[in-house]
Amino acid sequence: MSQATGAGEVGYDELAVLKLLALDGALRGEVKVSCGDLADRLDASNQTASRRLQALEDAALVERDLVSDGQWVAATEAGERALEREYEDYRRIFEDPGELDLVGVVTSGMGEGRHYISLPGYNRQFVEKLGYDPYPGTLNVELDGESKRARAAMDAMDGVPIEGWEDEDRTYGSATCYPCTVAAADGEFSPVHVIVPDRTHHDEDQIELIAPEKLRDELGLLDDDEVTVRVEEQ
Repeated sequence: MSQATGAGEVGYDELAVLKLLALDGALRGEVKVSCGDLADRLDASNQTASRRLQALEDAALVERDLVSDGQWVAATEAGERALEREYEDYRRIFEDPGELDLVGVVTSGMGEGRHYISLPGYNRQFVEKLGYDPYPGTLNVELDGESKRARAAMDAMDGVPIEGWEDEDRTYGSATCYPCTVAAADGEFSPVHVIVPDRTHHDEDQIELIAPEKLRDELGLLDDDEVTVRVEEQ
């Protein structure tokens, strides 16, 4: 099994190196690294240590600055997210939370959700797999700092796969839906699903929600209102 990144994939051997670098402080800034010292800690050859560092750089998980007596290495944001995903996997193994609470504020989207949710190739899958015909639009939630880190746990949760499809004009990508409940000052609403397209313009700061009703109306939501999204195991 490998970890996907924005520029490539790395395996568990490379993630072990990334963890060692983080323990040395690479999440906070540059740390001095010697391939010989790293090889000793990995119980591997210098060539293996060098190759794993190169793989991390190729996958955009670290940045390196080579100098005469070694190299300075710092983890990138993508590297930090890769470690967060590993952390959430282990947290689920030992804590088995069963659900994930994500907190954020309502924001206005770009209006694309209305179009895509209504497309027949998606809509019939929503009805069949989620059990409802979604309101034509999504509720966008901008996550707070802690929830931005915690959302990586969704990757390890069981979701509902929505398959990609195509028509005469173009191909549409796949997505995964995660069942949840939305809680706000005026109450709670379910069923709701977090929808995560495999390819999306959104970053890790935001999530999109679909539901059979317009959530803004059902919960009396305005922009900047705080909500809690309780993502549940299938």
